[in-house]
Amino acid sequence: MFVYVISTVYLTKYMKSSPNVHNVTSLDLPGLQPYRTLRRPLEHIKEGIFVAEGEKVVRRLLDSPLTVVSVLVTEEWYKRLFHTEQPLFDIFIADKELLQSIVGYNLHQGIMAVAKVPEQQFLEVILRQMSEPYLFVALDGLVNAENVGVVVRNCAAFGVDAIIVGETSSSPYLRRAVRNSMGTVFQFPVVHTADLAGALQSLQKTFHTNIIAAHPDEQSTIHNTNFMGNTCIVFGNEGEGISDKILKVCSSHVAIPMMNGTDSLNVASASAVFLYEARKQRDTLAKV
Repeated sequence: MFVYVISTVYLTKYMKSSPNVHNVTSLDLPGLQPYRTLRRPLEHIKEGIFVAEGEKVVRRLLDSPLTVVSVLVTEEWYKRLFHTEQPLFDIFIADKELLQSIVGYNLHQGIMAVAKVPEQQFLEVILRQMSEPYLFVALDGLVNAENVGVVVRNCAAFGVDAIIVGETSSSPYLRRAVRNSMGTVFQFPVVHTADLAGALQSLQKTFHTNIIAAHPDEQSTIHNTNFMGNTCIVFGNEGEGISDKILKVCSSHVAIPMMNGTDSLNVASASAVFLYEARKQRDTLAKV
């Protein structure tokens, strides 16, 4: 039998003697408002909240340091998750038919949660707390939430230390981004900036960081590029790539060598290739 053990940190954070459990038969309760507006994710971001859906994502949320507001589950999931201890946040229990009326039962597997977006993190503070050499990723004009989520998941897989989200990119805390990241967005700092070019210039001049543009039209490739020092790799818009403004700031423009007349990859796929190469180089250096 599979048994999932929630960490001691989670239990200490949320445990209390009187559970705030609600059996619901409609979505009219004020506390269910975020679940009624799943198709309006930008409203959630403005309110400073996000929605997690699906078993793995919600489990990772519960085991993270983020502040959970509520969960919406079936009776079955309630018994699985909270059979021994009761949390501080609201628990709404509903039947499958009610959950199906939200956005599709198969989509969120009968388990969803609302949590608070972490407070804004400042790049300078993160850098002063971080060991060198660090590896960052910056997003310029990346607007598709699914792509953002997959890039975040790739960042987690290949050991990126922080993500910088530019003013023209979608938030990694949009519902579909959280879902496609598989909850890995909870693992490391996300810095939102209203001036990506300025943030990258600060990384260059003050923190001696190599800013690498993932740009398919140049001669330099990932195989002759050094990723081993303080590095920030920039990924751009799905259709237009990295903006001219950001390209001017970057130290180098680097492509993935490709065959059969292929000129580019989807940004999510390209990020995996770049980050694999960066991790391979950095792991080789660590073993020397």
